[in-house]
Amino acid sequence: MKLSIVLPVFNEQDNISPVYEKILAQLEDQDVETEIIFVNDGSKDQSYLMLRELAFKDKHVKYINLTRNFGHQVALTAGLDFATGDAVITMDCDLQDPPELIPEMIKKWQEGYKIIYTRRKIRKDKFFKRITAEIYYSLLYRFSDNKIPGHIGDFRLLDKKVHEVLKNMREKSRYLRGMVPWLGYEYAIIDYERPLRTHGKTGFSLLKMIRLGMNGILSFSLAPLRLGLVLGFFIIFTGIIFFLYLLLNYLINDQFYKLLEWMAVINYTLIGFMFILIWIIGEYVGKIFRETQNRPVYLINDTGNIDKQE
Repeated sequence: MKLSIVLPVFNEQDNISPVYEKILAQLEDQDVETEIIFVNDGSKDQSYLMLRELAFKDKHVKYINLTRNFGHQVALTAGLDFATGDAVITMDCDLQDPPELIPEMIKKWQEGYKIIYTRRKIRKDKFFKRITAEIYYSLLYRFSDNKIPGHIGDFRLLDKKVHEVLKNMREKSRYLRGMVPWLGYEYAIIDYERPLRTHGKTGFSLLKMIRLGMNGILSFSLAPLRLGLVLGFFIIFTGIIFFLYLLLNYLINDQFYKLLEWMAVINYTLIGFMFILIWIIGEYVGKIFRETQNRPVYLINDTGNIDKQE
């Protein structure tokens, strides 16, 4: 039995050695052959040099060095493409995905589950991140065509059967948190308390989190497109109410309104709605444009301890 562990790396020089040692410690009592695949996603610190050194010392450690920063989901995709295990675990390198859960994930997998998710029951992040995550996952679950469980990140185990199917899904706008549930395989969930980051700074800026969130909503829901219909009915309804108010006020109170006065308000409101709808349509058109470009999902500079490139 072989286990692959995939970890994207972006400026994680202080976490590479600790997470490697903790992973080894958790696998000491497991009867599994292991490969640990680090994917250097355009790091600017010493991460790449540390990965090369680690791979030289331990042949079970492999690395993929991408030509630039392609993003977290693409880095995970690169690691999944090269993973050869009977099961694959994807996790972050910042120790916020506790390696201590790996034995329990393996146990659940051996019980027959094809996918093992880990769910963050308690987050120790800052208030803004906690509240925005709560809102986002609620909206994603409510509006996604296939229900995506909330507070589940990229710390998961995939059976080889699931892994092979996932590798053949080559869309350019990657959102693995939605792509994996879309497959529909039976799964188990392990709850855990998400610890704080102890070393380094997160590579997820607010802009990157917004982009990831948009990928999740736009890739797995048509709700934004249907928003136009809802807004249309709302505008028609409020327009009728507004017209009746003007008419009754004119008939009862003899109040006169110039046409320009109420048209200016209505036009101003409609312009705001039009901007929203144009933005939504633009997002979808942008995704279609990226798909039609047919560029490779990522490019590799060099690898270590990997026999061949796929």
